[in-house]
Amino acid sequence: MQKYEIVGFSPQYSEAFKELNLEWIEEFFEPEEIDHKMLASPQQSFIDSGGAIIFAMVEDIAVGCCGLLKHSDTTYEISKMAVTPSYQDLGLGRVMLRQILQVAKGLGATQIEIMSNTILEPAIGLYKSVGFVEIPLKVMRMHVEISRYV
Repeated sequence: MQKYEIVGFSPQYSEAFKELNLEWIEEFFEPEEIDHKMLASPQQSFIDSGGAIIFAMVEDIAVGCCGLLKHSDTTYEISKMAVTPSYQDLGLGRVMLRQILQVAKGLGATQIEIMSNTILEPAIGLYKSVGFVEIPLKVMRMHVEISRYV
């Protein structure tokens, strides 16, 4: 693997953050309004609210990124983690994940959350390998027979 460097957020990397994340989101899902909002303004969505973003750089090109959202003084969420396909399976995701955990610790985090879709098996495997444990979400599904109202 080429030499890489992990760097913190700078506004000049905003477009790279957006592109890296849309690359994987569009491959597996349809981007939602919240995705577009967060990706359009990473400074506001992550940094200004007390979180962080890091990038994996190879020859001054962002090939990976990982965001940290602040929920409270002690609870943060890892969000919008991406590695461009040509650099996947080289360990950059693990490096970024460990680095963002150190950043979170430095910010006073005592609890870190990640929300992921079960279709993203490699990502879930990575999270579990560094100590995350799965907590099933409680979701309520409801329906109504529309014929009752027609």
